Amino acid sequence: MSIGILGKKLGMSQFFDDTGMAIPVTLIQAGPCRITQIKTAATDGYSAVQIAFGAVREKLVNKPFQGHLSKSGQDLLRYLREYRVEDLGKYELGDQITVSNFETGQKVDVSGTSMGRGFAGYQKRHGFSRGPMSHGSKNHRQPGSTGAGTTPGRIYPGKRMAGRYGGKKITTRGLMIMKIDSDHNLLVVKGSVPGKPGSLLNIRPANRVGLNVSTGGKS
Repeated sequence: MSIGILGKKLGMSQFFDDTGMAIPVTLIQAGPCRITQIKTAATDGYSAVQIAFGAVREKLVNKPFQGHLSKSGQDLLRYLREYRVEDLGKYELGDQITVSNFETGQKVDVSGTSMGRGFAGYQKRHGFSRGPMSHGSKNHRQPGSTGAGTTPGRIYPGKRMAGRYGGKKITTRGLMIMKIDSDHNLLVVKGSVPGKPGSLLNIRPANRVGLNVSTGGKS
């Protein structure tokens, strides 16, 4: 797997192509990230590169974490992620990972935490159809049957019911990079990505070429 980059969602906008068509895009402030650790098969059992992102105040970082970050630089960073790699020769401790590692037209997978919507009902959470709205109906937004009675006498795990909606890690795959602004560390990505503005995102090269696919819920 190729190394990726961490970033922050800024919001959505639109991008006009050469034909004048408006394309919805997401603006992501990606990096710069610092390589804070290089793991090898000899020392850790596998090969990986760890990066850090996001400035943080010293009072919010404990001493062990500060000692770990001091091996690669003086700036304190908040978030850590690691990526499995086969060839560690081109990575060195303290190197900066920036948007210049990507190119326009490249497909990427973007992971983040979807927006939390709190406790939601059957229609909003699962898209159930509502019942009749006529006078006398007592089944406007109810789920209907949740299973048999005496046997099995319980509701099976995984039954679609009302409950907490959102706030889960999801990945949107195969998004195209429309534009890169190296001066401001910006990635302009086609389509929407998980989370609300300001949320942490993990951007990495796509493993396969295909249509945009979201897993785990709505962004």
